[in-house]
This record gives sequence, C-alpha cells and structure tokens, in this order.
Amino acid sequence: MTSNRKAQKAARVRRLAKKKMAKKRATKPTKAEKYAAKNREALEKAARSGKPAKPAAPAKAGAPAAKAAAPKAATRAAKGAAPQAPAPAAPKPRSSRSITPAKRPDDAPRPVPVTTGPLIGAHVSAAGGTPETPIRAADIGARCFQLFTKQGNRWADREVTADEAAAFRAALAEFPSAAVVAHDSYLINLASPDEELRDRSIASFVGEMERAEALGLLGVVSHPGNYMDDRASGLARNADGIAEALEYVQGNAKLFLETTAGSGTALGATFEEIAAIIARLPASVQGRVGVCLDTCHAYSAGYDLVNDYDGVWARFDDVIGRERLGVLHLNDSKTPFGSRKDRHEQIGDGTLGDAPFRRIMTDPRLALVPKILETPKGDDLVTFDRRALAKLRAWAGEG
Repeated sequence: MTSNRKAQKAARVRRLAKKKMAKKRATKPTKAEKYAAKNREALEKAARSGKPAKPAAPAKAGAPAAKAAAPKAATRAAKGAAPQAPAPAAPKPRSSRSITPAKRPDDAPRPVPVTTGPLIGAHVSAAGGTPETPIRAADIGARCFQLFTKQGNRWADREVTADEAAAFRAALAEFPSAAVVAHDSYLINLASPDEELRDRSIASFVGEMERAEALGLLGVVSHPGNYMDDRASGLARNADGIAEALEYVQGNAKLFLETTAGSGTALGATFEEIAAIIARLPASVQGRVGVCLDTCHAYSAGYDLVNDYDGVWARFDDVIGRERLGVLHLNDSKTPFGSRKDRHEQIGDGTLGDAPFRRIMTDPRLALVPKILETPKGDDLVTFDRRALAKLRAWAGEG
C-alpha cells in the first residue's frame, strides 16, 4: 500500500472519528439497525442466561400491537365482561455482559486479589465506570477479566478522560490483574456492504481501540462482521476496515478476532476465514492482531473439542498459528455439536462437559493465555463465576 493510499485511508477514518465524537452519536439508529441490534442483543442474552430468545420482529405498517388490542377490550366491555388485567411483564434474561450490579456497601470487606495461579477470569460489569471493574474481578477471584468500555448495544460513543484513565490504573494497582481486555460493541459490522453502516462501524471501532489504548488494556476482542451479500467480499471489507482503524490508532492495544458459531452470514466460524482476514492486513498492523477462541462457538461451528481435542488444536496451529492465540473464552454450550448456535452454558453443564475444559486447564501450551468466562450469571452476579473459577483452578492443579 502506497504512502498516499495510507494517508487517504487515515484521513477518512479521522474524519469519521471526529464527526462521531462531535455529534456524540446523537443520530438515532435506522430501523434496520435497531432490528439487527435487538436480534444480536437477544441472542447474546439468551446465550448467557439460558433462556431462548425470539428474534425481534421488524416494525409493520399500521397500528402497533397495543393499539390493536383496543377493539377486543371494547368488545368485552360491550358484552358486560370485566376487562382483563394486562399480563405481567416477563423478567428479562440476565446476561453476563449487560447486568448492573448492586451497589457495593461502603463497609463491605475489600476482596483480596488473586496474584498467582492460572490465568482465569470473567467478563465483569463496568457499571459506575471502568475504575469499578478491577475490584469486581478481584471479588470473584479472577486473575484476568473482560469489560465493555461503552454500552455495547448503542452507537453513542465516548472518550476516556485523563482522570478516568488515572483512576482505572489506580484501581488496577490496588487490585492487580494479569490481563484486561475489552469487548467491542454489538453494532459494529466492518463487513457490511452498506457504505453508511460500514463507515459508522469503522468510526465506532476506532473509538474502541482508542479507549483500550487510553486505559492501557491488552486489547479488544471483536467478532468478525456479517457479510450480507458475498462471503469473499465480506472478508475483504472486514480486513480493510480493521486495517484502516489500526493504521489510524497507533499504540500497543491489540485486536483479538473472536471465532464465531457461524449462524446466518456471520464470518469467522472457520479457522480459514480468520486466517484470510489476517492475511489481507498490511504487514504494518499484522503484529497487533491475534485470535480469541471461544469454546462454545468453536464446538457449535464444527470443531470437536470433546472427541478430537488434539486434532482441533493441530488444525488451529496449521491454519492460524498458535502464536496468534491471545485470549480464550471458556463457555460450555447448550446446543449440540455443529449446531451453528451461540448458546452459552455453565462449565461442565452443557454439551461439552468437563473433559475439554479439564484438558485446557492442564495443557502447558495454553498456560499463558488469559481464559475468560462468559457464562450465565446468578442473581447475586458473583456466585456462579466464583464456583466456575474454583472448578477451573482445581483442574489446573491436576496438571
């Protein structure tokens, strides 16, 4: 890529980023974006809560459902029947990523951070600000953790101030963590054929990388996008969008492409697709790109970690290269092998069972890779994570 070409791309990303920050994403998402976002969020919540999610129905012309019910009420009144009380709203599923934890009492004992042992942790809430995340990680006994640096289901963006960055680093000094990564927004789709959505996604992704750099994070975990039209074109668009963003945001924060379950037009379900995205990147940014393998996604996509553990990793090494593995998401699956569905379950309670996780925790080749839970949370937001981490820690001791 010529220097002039690089300058043009950097200028384009810069314009998008400045426009995004100036408007603070005051523009509302289009109906199509809202529909897509609701579906993606519902799937994420269902995957981590254990409850099935129905896709959001696109808005139809005419009166909404609430108004459509009015004639029925009028008919009942005319017949002298008592009006029916509205059905109570169903409780929302509790996602491992979108939960607001209860305020920690001021007199609560300070957790003792875990500074030795296996590199295991979980996704923790950033409610109240990113400086609140290190203590939450320590509270569940995590040595590493994942967080959102902005709301995952909104375009609204933000910058990390110097005060926030200082407070986050101070919290990490008190509650050390061996590795911290962010997960990017659900709305970002760098593979989209829609030019407006893709430009918006690139600008939002720039913001994700800037916040990770400002906070000093190891990097950002990101799902490859949805190609919508042609798979090969989608892979090219995804790679080119990554290149634009990483060329604009200089620094040490890495990008970790997460393997997907392969539902619909999602890219990244095969090791070959992940490798193709990386191969298309310019050499100047390839060193900042790694891979996050999600056990639930991989199993659902057809990589049999239960019956062919060694074969899966041999394939990973041949196609991608073990040196690219930067993060592991440890999630069991509610659905059968090869289902192409993303439904997370507690470790050992799903279709993967204990065996592959026990192998992972005793595999010396994976000892230095951060391993992060994205399994369903309990009502108190800590018990399930503590139990799962204790199980993983015990298995690590068997190695």
